[in-house]
Amino acid sequence: MGCGTGALSQTVVERCSPSSVTGVDPSAAFIEHAKAHVQGPARFLVGDAQSLPLDAASTDAAVSGLVLNFVPRPQAALAEMVRVVRPGGMVAAYVWDYAGRMELMRYFWDAAVELDPAAGALDEGSRFPMCAPAPLAQLFGGAGLQRVEGREIEVPTRFTDFDDYWSPFLGGQGPAPGYAVSQDEVRRAALRDLIRSRLPIAADGSISLVARAWAVRGTRP
Repeated sequence: MGCGTGALSQTVVERCSPSSVTGVDPSAAFIEHAKAHVQGPARFLVGDAQSLPLDAASTDAAVSGLVLNFVPRPQAALAEMVRVVRPGGMVAAYVWDYAGRMELMRYFWDAAVELDPAAGALDEGSRFPMCAPAPLAQLFGGAGLQRVEGREIEVPTRFTDFDDYWSPFLGGQGPAPGYAVSQDEVRRAALRDLIRSRLPIAADGSISLVARAWAVRGTRP
């Protein structure tokens, strides 16, 4: 659910040897990319997470990667994931820990809010309170899933230098880059310099951070 360009679908194909994988995403462009690049027993459909184009009890597992918090009604999306899974099957999701150790974003937003308190309205850490273990467990339990359990996933993120870290924020795609490019040159420079002063920059100029996600899964009764 929310397969994007198909990266997770390809990993499932490669590591799990499934008989089939179905990816669903509202973006026709992402679906076309996935169709062209994902190898193996996979199909991709344009569809809404809150109304999946799949029959009830037709899959053994349903998973959402880094998407559930962006769905307008996550409870509805989770209910759909439960609906399409057979009894005894697994429903799982993972989301970035925006308020904690999604460090490349925390350095950005902590500095942005210090300089401009209004930027807090865009900070994913405050916008997505569900991206934490307790709310995720409550969400899954509320969907009727059993044996709900969670864990953290930590991914090392290393940047060769500050420009390697900073340049993606100038692309304008997403809340943080959108905010960065919306600032005039003086404000953007102040933000850049404050972030640079706080990052753990090594002697060789490299920057090592951690990107943490929270994962949760449950079993359909």
